[in-house]
Amino acid sequence: MKAFLTATLVFLSPALVLAQTSAAPDASTATTPAAKPVVKHEEKHETRHESKRETKHEARHETKRETRHETRKTKVSTRRQNLKSEAVNMAAGIRAADAALTPEEMAIAKRIYVGTFPCELGESVTVTADPKSPGYFDLQMKKARYHLAPVTTVTGAIRLEDPVTGAVWLQLPDKSMLLNEKQGVRLADACESPAQVTATANAEAHPGPSLFATPVNTDTSTKTTK
Repeated sequence: MKAFLTATLVFLSPALVLAQTSAAPDASTATTPAAKPVVKHEEKHETRHESKRETKHEARHETKRETRHETRKTKVSTRRQNLKSEAVNMAAGIRAADAALTPEEMAIAKRIYVGTFPCELGESVTVTADPKSPGYFDLQMKKARYHLAPVTTVTGAIRLEDPVTGAVWLQLPDKSMLLNEKQGVRLADACESPAQVTATANAEAHPGPSLFATPVNTDTSTKTTK
């Protein structure tokens, strides 16, 4: 019996050794982790490159747009300056054409009060003689400016006119007023120079005879009839 068991073990030993060898993992055939793909690195590089390219494009486009905007502003500013220069030249031409005044108009100009005069409602006007055009006057009220010339009237009233704007300056013995005939409005009223203030005070202190007063006979001589 022992001899039989021994023979059996001897017969089965090679088979067991062979089975264990085939079941053991082969180190040479063991699976190794796959190499990491380089796709992500390439995508990051492409994304960074594309972002830089877009940034440069946007910066270049913004620079061109700002340059065009500045050029347009410069052109508009130059055009406005040219228009202002043309307007000044036209105004100078109009003044030169109107510079020659008649002796009657020059006589009216000599009677114009100059200076800053208070008016009603807290307004004020400033009248100054134009040194470049004898007989002409510049009148300023707030931001408005008028270039006025004397005009003869039938009534003899002192009148200055600006034919461009329609402004009219009337100077009466006791006050002056500024009108705009084109608009049909009164711009300032009861404007008084020192001389007009004095005239008003004298008129109040020495009023003239009333229209409804009974006339007084100052003839003391008597007439006799035969």
